[in-house]
Amino acid sequence: MACSDCFFYLGVGAAAWWGVRAVWALLSALRLWVLGSGVRVGPGIGKWAVVTGATDGIGKAYAEELARRGMSIVLISRSPEKLEDVAKQIREKFNVETKIIAADFGKPDLIYDKIQSGLTGLEIGVLVNNVGIAYEFPEYFLDIPDLDNTINKLIDINIVSVCKMTRLVLPGMLERSKGIILNISSASGMYPVPLLTVYSATKAFVDFFSRGLHAEYKNKGIIVQSVLPFFVATKLSKIRRPTWDKPTPEAYVKSAINTVGLQTQTNGYMAHALLGWVTTSLFPISTSINLALKMNKGVRARFLKKSKKT
Repeated sequence: MACSDCFFYLGVGAAAWWGVRAVWALLSALRLWVLGSGVRVGPGIGKWAVVTGATDGIGKAYAEELARRGMSIVLISRSPEKLEDVAKQIREKFNVETKIIAADFGKPDLIYDKIQSGLTGLEIGVLVNNVGIAYEFPEYFLDIPDLDNTINKLIDINIVSVCKMTRLVLPGMLERSKGIILNISSASGMYPVPLLTVYSATKAFVDFFSRGLHAEYKNKGIIVQSVLPFFVATKLSKIRRPTWDKPTPEAYVKSAINTVGLQTQTNGYMAHALLGWVTTSLFPISTSINLALKMNKGVRARFLKKSKKT
C-alpha cells in the first residue's frame, strides 16, 4: 500500500470519528435540552431542602424554585436580616415552611455544631451547596490583597463547607435511601483559569468531589450533581443585565434543576453547555487557558485603572 493511501485512510478514519462524536453530541443535547426531563425534584425526595448562600443569586433562586415545587426550605447564610427577609418572601409567595440558620462559613470552627443542631430532626431531601466567594478582581497569585487570609477564606467557604455540609446531611439521606446533593461549582473549575487560580482550583475540587461522591453512593439512592455555570447575572459575577448567555439566576436554576438525574456534571443551561463544549472539546485546553488569561488580564487592567481614578 502506497504511503499516500495510508494517509487517505487515516484522514477518512479521523473524519468519521469526528463525525460520530458530533452526531453523538447533537443527540445528547437534543435528549437533554429538548426532550429531557430528569428526576422530579420535590417533596417526594424529602420534606426539606437545605440551601447555603441562600440570600442572593443562584442560592436564592434554588431556594425559590424548590419552594415553588412544594419543599420547605432551610436557608443558611451570614446575615440574619437578609435571611429573615428571604424567608418571609418564600413563606408568603409559596406557602411553605422556612427555617433560617445564620452562619459565617469563613469561620468553620464556630458554625457546624450550630448548623447540625438546627437540622436535627428534619427530613432533608435536597442539599444545595451554593455558598462561595471569588476574588474581588483577577490578580497574579502573589499579588492578591491579604493573600494568606484570602487563601483561608477561599478554602473554608468554597471547599470545607461542601464537605462539612455533606457530612451533616448525607447520613439521613442514606437512612431513607434517597436524596439529592447539588454542588455549585463553576465553569472556572473545568480547566485552570489564570489570575483566578485559587478560585478556579477550589471549584475544580467541588467538581471532582461531587463526581466521586456520586460514584460512591449512586447505588444507594443518592444523586450528587456537579453544577458548573458560566456567567450568570448575579452580585458575585458583577453582571447586572442578563443576556442570552448570561441568564438571570431564576432562568438558570429552572434550566439546571431539570438536568438532575440526566447529568452528574452539568453546565445547567443550554448556552453554557455550548460554551463548555467549545472550551473543553472543540478547543485544546491550552487554548482555553490562554484565552482565559488574556480575558482576565483585560479585566484586571480595567479594574486597576478604575481604582486609580477613585
